[in-house]
Amino acid sequence: MASTSPTAAFSFPGTSLPANQRALLLAIDDAALPLRLRTCLYLSKPTVRPEAVLKPSPVDSLAPDNLAAHFYGTVLQDNGIFRMWYYACHWGYNPDWPPRMMQQTTKPPGWASKDTPVGQGPLCYAESKDGITWTKPALGQVLFKGSKANNALALPHTIVSGAIVIKDPDDPDPARRYKMTYQFFPDQSDPIIEEYGTMTTVALAVSPDGIAWTVIGIPFKGTFVEPSSFIKHAGQYTIHYQTADDWGGYMAEGATRCGRTGVARVTHDFSKWPDVLAESFALPEPEDRTKRGANGDYDQVHLGVGAASFGNVCVGLYGLWHNADNNKGFGSISCDFGLLVSNDGVRFREPVKGHRFIRREESLVTPVPGRDFNTILCQANGIINVGDETRIYHGRWRNAGSWGVSELKHYSAEVALATLPRDRWGAIGLMPGQPEGTVWSAPITLPGSGVAALTLNAEGADSMRVEVSDEKFGLLPAFSGSNAGASKAAGGLDCAVAWPGSGSGAGTGAGLAALAGKTVRFRVTMKRGSVEPRLYAVNLAAG
Repeated sequence: MASTSPTAAFSFPGTSLPANQRALLLAIDDAALPLRLRTCLYLSKPTVRPEAVLKPSPVDSLAPDNLAAHFYGTVLQDNGIFRMWYYACHWGYNPDWPPRMMQQTTKPPGWASKDTPVGQGPLCYAESKDGITWTKPALGQVLFKGSKANNALALPHTIVSGAIVIKDPDDPDPARRYKMTYQFFPDQSDPIIEEYGTMTTVALAVSPDGIAWTVIGIPFKGTFVEPSSFIKHAGQYTIHYQTADDWGGYMAEGATRCGRTGVARVTHDFSKWPDVLAESFALPEPEDRTKRGANGDYDQVHLGVGAASFGNVCVGLYGLWHNADNNKGFGSISCDFGLLVSNDGVRFREPVKGHRFIRREESLVTPVPGRDFNTILCQANGIINVGDETRIYHGRWRNAGSWGVSELKHYSAEVALATLPRDRWGAIGLMPGQPEGTVWSAPITLPGSGVAALTLNAEGADSMRVEVSDEKFGLLPAFSGSNAGASKAAGGLDCAVAWPGSGSGAGTGAGLAALAGKTVRFRVTMKRGSVEPRLYAVNLAAG
């Protein structure tokens, strides 16, 4: 059994799993729990609230979101309150933009100019005590149709989307405690070109409070970036977004065309980003290369990965975009969610290939009586753990089919919520007809300070045994066989495991203190009983 120098964190030698004070070994993570016998994966089904948690403001108001409240955005639980950043769409032209911002509406590459009946942007802010009922505070930052009594955020760009925010408590500068990437659409005329470039891309902004923002850079001028999430994982900042071959910067094998694809940009310095990217997640392209491209009639990855970091593992969603060619029309397009997992926060994989984790019909946008419009689900920085619950905030917009005035009156977007018991994305359970099965962890180097607790997120936990081996599968007599760890709890999110004769009270993992600094594996054996055993996660906490 290999020893390591003392450390205060768990680490995973030979893998891309980062070290952390806690280790979360999810059932859906086949890098953390890679080896299994007579068991299989059972993915969970989230509960979706039928009613949206945030809707557009009334159409007859002068609010900047009186057409759509798009969750290409963020929800954080921060100092006892829930905070949301999202982007708005509004009816009618705002005559109060200052001259520099007004110039950006004269000839944009999209549909949100002063010559169209609707406008895209600005970014907006909302708050909630419970994450269910939200208020839109009057921030007094933006003069919009004659009033500053709105929740818009002041930024130097007019046509914007994607309010992707993190709180970065490790930054020593309080003025940079909150960090944001957002998408903007530049004008195509000088002097905007020189300053912003001609391609839709992202700006970087920082804030001391998440309300007053200062833009500090445009890292990828001339490169299309439509962000889906922004995370800090293992000390590295990552922007996830979608691209396609005709949007610049990415092509499929053999320099061939490709459709919407999830990619990522990474850095260790938020102010400075190397001009390189990595494929984060992609769906297969058609074998017939003439049918490829963003307008091809096949499923693609919409927006990229909407990720969240949980220390040593990331969980994410991707938009399963059911694309259609021009002959079928934009209105035929819909979008579901697929589930993803990652260890480095950059490259993601599906626990079950092709599985639709949330189907659009399970989270339908508010309907229009007498009309049947497709729902498009949208992911971003919306996955958070709140007490004993995992919340999945997401957007859903009504695909009205075109940007003509007659159809735009039905266009809308709102913020929705799906929930799971904490960390219960999926479970390892016995295969049908099998009385017993096992799962092994990857090698884990334990902290030099020891292990304070090992708990199981499980049902039927009292029918499970937890044994410890060295990294080469040699079971340790003091922690296996008759000395295996067990839980007295029938089930729950934190079923404590104790080892016989450890001297520790039930509910702690202090018996593992003797293994401090060692590299080990854990083996969980489950037996069929009155309750069907389900292992959702193994939780380890440093001493």
